[in-house]
Amino acid sequence: MLIIFDVEGVLVDGEFLPELARKIGKEKEVMDITLKGIRGEIRWEEGLKERMRILKGISYKDALEVASSMQLMKNAEEAIGRRLKDLGFISIGVTGGFSILANRVKKQLKLNYVFANEMIFDDGKLNGIKLNVNSDKTLALNETIKKLGVKKGDTIAVIDGANDLKLFDLAKLKIAFNAQEIVKKRANVVIDEKDLMKLIPIISEFYGWV
Repeated sequence: MLIIFDVEGVLVDGEFLPELARKIGKEKEVMDITLKGIRGEIRWEEGLKERMRILKGISYKDALEVASSMQLMKNAEEAIGRRLKDLGFISIGVTGGFSILANRVKKQLKLNYVFANEMIFDDGKLNGIKLNVNSDKTLALNETIKKLGVKKGDTIAVIDGANDLKLFDLAKLKIAFNAQEIVKKRANVVIDEKDLMKLIPIISEFYGWV
């Protein structure tokens, strides 16, 4: 059994780059671009490039501080780190965001795998990125899923944005979590409450465990 999560907005209650932009008074500008990508109004790569232009030069210290301070989604540790583990799920987090946050989430929630992009710092200042995950997040996962040998019928995807929609192609159970309307229309199940424990009865019922 495999469950795939988007990280920001699903496992983490918030978006990293807008929070980082708050440090330099550019939160609204960066959030506007972020939301356009989530809604599918602009190409994700275009939005990332623009946000990186705004944030270039920000310090590693500030980036680490923001990544360390962001709150996990309500009941994330209980639902993901305990209950889903007990049910035998392999868990994957995937994000178009960055490992400075994703690696912390992986450790706290005991995820089996996480896939993220890398921020590049020169002399402690943000100077670029290494792109490991693009707008088609499935490309980052395909090799690992193939190695795991997990079938689509045993895979769940939990997402919130239009930029995550291709993850639904990997899953039988498609869950929209506090999601954009375009995602809700493609989902089997919609959760409109910021509480990851809501996943457990849905998953149990779907697979006939109750």
